[in-house]
Amino acid sequence: MNDEGAPCYDHHLAQTFAGLSIPTFACTPDQFPDLMAAALQKADINQWAAEQEIVLARGG
Repeated sequence: MNDEGAPCYDHHLAQTFAGLSIPTFACTPDQFPDLMAAALQKADINQWAAEQEIVLARGG
């Protein structure tokens, strides 16, 4: 998060990871525990992000 509380990330690095089919996005601290729970349960992170209306980075 930036100083104004907005999610932020390195867009170039996100594109690189997304190009490797690694789900890449920014989420808020409130969403993070649910994200970790989904990951530990080996849930589909792409589906979890879509349910949260989170836009994933696209590979380039």
